[in-house]
Amino acid sequence: MSEVSVFRLYLLRAMYLLLAAGLGITIWPGILAPPDDLSHMASVVRSVLGAIGLLALLGVRYPLQMLPLLLFELLWKFIWVLAFGLPLWRSDRLDANTGETLRDCLMGVVLVAIAMPWGYVFTHYLRRSGDRWSRTRQGVPADGPRPAGSAHG
Repeated sequence: MSEVSVFRLYLLRAMYLLLAAGLGITIWPGILAPPDDLSHMASVVRSVLGAIGLLALLGVRYPLQMLPLLLFELLWKFIWVLAFGLPLWRSDRLDANTGETLRDCLMGVVLVAIAMPWGYVFTHYLRRSGDRWSRTRQGVPADGPRPAGSAHG
């Protein structure tokens, strides 16, 4: 963890707190008291966003362990901007709601990109070997070699 500065950890904590607070204010009231005419997909979206908001609270305490949550936020917003927001803007078909979503997603992409400890991400998610796919590695049990005469569990 010493490879990530305390300042960067506080930036990450601020991002998680912003995410949790934003979703807490906008999504959780509709989860706790949903309207009667809520569509199936709207209920699914609210549930997913509610879970993200709760997981963001874990990020305040464990900012590095919860980085996949911020990566998810960055990626879905980036994909939405490229695939939907910008094409609608270029074709002059952006209504007020979609324009607000485009603005919010662009702001989210910028803020998460600034807070993200990219060196840590590259070192721990791209360069590091992945977890093994089987119980043993080259004939060695998953918990290491056993001393002679020990019971096999």
